Amino acid sequence: MDELFKARDYLIERGVTEPEVGIVLGTGLHQLLNYIDVKQTIPYSDIPNFPVSTVEFHKGNLVFGTMGDKNVLIMQGRFHAYEGYSMRQIVFPIRIMKLLGVQKLFLSNAAGGINLNFKKGDLVLINDHINLQSGNPLTGNNLDELGERFPDMSEPYDPDLRKLLKQKANELKIGLNTGVYAAVNGPNLETKAEYRYLKIIGADMVGMSTVPEVIAAKHMQLPCVAVSVITDECDPDNLKPVNIAEIIEVAGKADELLSVLFYQTIASL
Repeated sequence: MDELFKARDYLIERGVTEPEVGIVLGTGLHQLLNYIDVKQTIPYSDIPNFPVSTVEFHKGNLVFGTMGDKNVLIMQGRFHAYEGYSMRQIVFPIRIMKLLGVQKLFLSNAAGGINLNFKKGDLVLINDHINLQSGNPLTGNNLDELGERFPDMSEPYDPDLRKLLKQKANELKIGLNTGVYAAVNGPNLETKAEYRYLKIIGADMVGMSTVPEVIAAKHMQLPCVAVSVITDECDPDNLKPVNIAEIIEVAGKADELLSVLFYQTIASL
């Protein structure tokens, strides 16, 4: 808690005050910043006890500003288990958001489509997840100041926020599927057999992030919602080598739709 309070106090000194909405931008996703009146851009490396993103397409900045009449705090790049970070390090920024006063959390990521009805560039609202990552951000002594020892996970993704996102997607005529997200460690992509296994256990898409952040948010009773951008189609019977540059390109093309959807939804809160 001392590490968390030190980081929080530093951000308050830098002018990050009363943020209402927290946002995590996933791989290749950044156009939402075009909808924000930016007040502060703070490199992760400047924040006490903050991890530093090592992935080249994750910028590594905490951006504070306004979106309409809402104060928003944006993670421009997140942390992953495959970078060597502990689960507690991965969720450190989410806990900071809560301590600063964030009331709603919006998450995004790039994911592989297990459900073959999903195509490259599709947006998928996550309605549940399967955690296949090693470790858990709540392992160890419970931080009682943040939440109870055994948080309920019957609805990890807030039903009201999900309903609002679907409503806004319909109004904007933006296609928004729903599905179950499986989180794996990475950084390697999956084998054909692993894709078949993920489909059998009920996954619609697979990625390497988000779930630890959602667990930490639920622990703190911070309502959250998440959307995946499908960047590759994981058909084990027609599997081709994946080009990471292509994944980034697909995410970039879907980014504008996702940004408009998040902006309109947050504006209506």
